[in-house]
Amino acid sequence: MKNLHRVAFVLLLLGGALIGQAQTVNDSLAIVSAQWEVKTIGKGIVSRCAAFQELYHGPQYVSIIEVNPKQRHRAGIAFSREMKTMTRLAQEQKAIAAINGSYFDMKKGNSVTFLKVDRAVVDSTRESEFKNRVTGAVAVRKGKLRVVPWTRQIEHGYKKKTGVVLASGPLMLYHNRYADWSKCNEDFVQTKHPRSAVAVTKDRKVLLITVDGRAKGHAIGMSIPELAHLIKVLGGKDALNLDGGGSTTLYLNGEILNHPTDNGRFDHEGERIIPNIIYFR
Repeated sequence: MKNLHRVAFVLLLLGGALIGQAQTVNDSLAIVSAQWEVKTIGKGIVSRCAAFQELYHGPQYVSIIEVNPKQRHRAGIAFSREMKTMTRLAQEQKAIAAINGSYFDMKKGNSVTFLKVDRAVVDSTRESEFKNRVTGAVAVRKGKLRVVPWTRQIEHGYKKKTGVVLASGPLMLYHNRYADWSKCNEDFVQTKHPRSAVAVTKDRKVLLITVDGRAKGHAIGMSIPELAHLIKVLGGKDALNLDGGGSTTLYLNGEILNHPTDNGRFDHEGERIIPNIIYFR
């Protein structure tokens, strides 16, 4: 976070001509000047949470886990055919940090986006998901996590025999540039929702990010352009939107950091049962 004030200064110089679909200078300054509640969990894992009275035209609550892979924290993607809470899935993997994964069928419990574990294709991306939002994926190999673009053509030709890949979307940042959302569902992109995201910074740290929403007076949620702007100000280079809404959940060392919405209260108890997570241990 030490570079954020420098970023804010640059944004001030740019004035109203902010890069891509960035929001206002005041939004950028609110992010870098926020009173983040910071906790360090051992070496290489730091959490930051902040409540904003005014960010992107309303109150927000943002939670971030920053993981430094150089400290031997290994990434993974786990799934279960029996949907479970984040807490249970994370504990089964002995994870120290985790975030909910990609989109799924709430009745059947299976992923509706591509999921491949080594040689086995577990699920494929539905055509409706490609049309609406799937333009990226999380790829984990030998404990290292990458955010990559994803298309029908990439999926049909994907032949790698090791590692785990989970498609999601939309892709928000790639190589430090805003992605193209013009072919995604406009309502999904522009409507404010609770959101989950994974990002990789320029120095290869991984950010697990949740934005709360649907909580009047506490958090209104963000659109995709707003979330992309937030992550860019935070130093993200590559970033992917994950399943949001009631699935949005961030786990650290036995606790839920954000405020899941399934119980209708602004607390940490409203976990939804989900089938897959991205985690570190």
